[in-house]
Amino acid sequence: MLNVGVLGAGHLGKIHLRLLNESNKYSFVGFHDTNKANGLTIEKELGYPFYEDIDELLEKVDVIDIVTPTTYHHQTAVKALNAGVHIFIEKPITSTVEEAEELIELAKKNNLKGQVGHVERFNPAFRAAINKIDNPMFIEAHRLAEFNPRGTDVPVVLDLMIHDIDAILSVVKSKVKNISASGVSIISETPDIANARIQFENGCVANLTASRISLKNMRKSRFFQRDAYVSVDFLEKHTEVVKMKDAPKDPDDFAMILQNAEGVKKQIYFDNPEIQSNNAILDELETFADAINKDTMPIVSLEQGAQALKVAMRIIKAFDN
Repeated sequence: MLNVGVLGAGHLGKIHLRLLNESNKYSFVGFHDTNKANGLTIEKELGYPFYEDIDELLEKVDVIDIVTPTTYHHQTAVKALNAGVHIFIEKPITSTVEEAEELIELAKKNNLKGQVGHVERFNPAFRAAINKIDNPMFIEAHRLAEFNPRGTDVPVVLDLMIHDIDAILSVVKSKVKNISASGVSIISETPDIANARIQFENGCVANLTASRISLKNMRKSRFFQRDAYVSVDFLEKHTEVVKMKDAPKDPDDFAMILQNAEGVKKQIYFDNPEIQSNNAILDELETFADAINKDTMPIVSLEQGAQALKVAMRIIKAFDN
């Protein structure tokens, strides 16, 4: 088993602490938090060993799980990589593209692995849909959240939309050609609502909307492709697949048939995959352990995390155009 530690014990960090402590693929060593009082309280109440000295913790682990605020991702990851430790790092990978590229090069230099916490890749609804999505040509994503002061130190693009950016980049096998976007600040100093239109070289278009001041929560994406429509509800963990095929000459009475202007008839049928319940955070952490043990590519590599960040930064830059 791999010895693992955690950096950062905020809301999400506490979840990671619990899951890593329960995992049968890691041996949990302890955690570090810059807030000593918080660290000691967690140690006393939950029993997780608190390390006031980050270097002491890094000496004892094979893997470090970085769940600090984004502004500290780069400096803590550099420290870990220089100490010979594999890194799992929450999304977004870093604050800037340049920082992300530095981590990629440092990991390669030290022959270490890194994975970025784009947890929606492990959402059971998306997992069920992934084999049904084939060359989508139009994608629409809505990610709406009720207001929460946590996370408002960064634009909504880096807080929420980046989830959908990463998911879309994982299924569209083409380079980004053009991006147009608009963002509006309502409560925060940075945009709270954003819309982006991403055009890919293969003709695919993705329209993304994100808001963190909605009256209700919504996390839905729809993928349109030739003769098929795939809907993924990340929040409700539901996937719907609607397909069309040439209608038979003698369809049964309950068949759904559409006829276009040219007289071509198509039959609509549903192919909804079974959703396998899982804990997405635990899965992403444990698949990283598998990647290290088997020397394979992590499911969400540092390179992929950097690519999602690059697109996110282009969207933010487009706000000013």
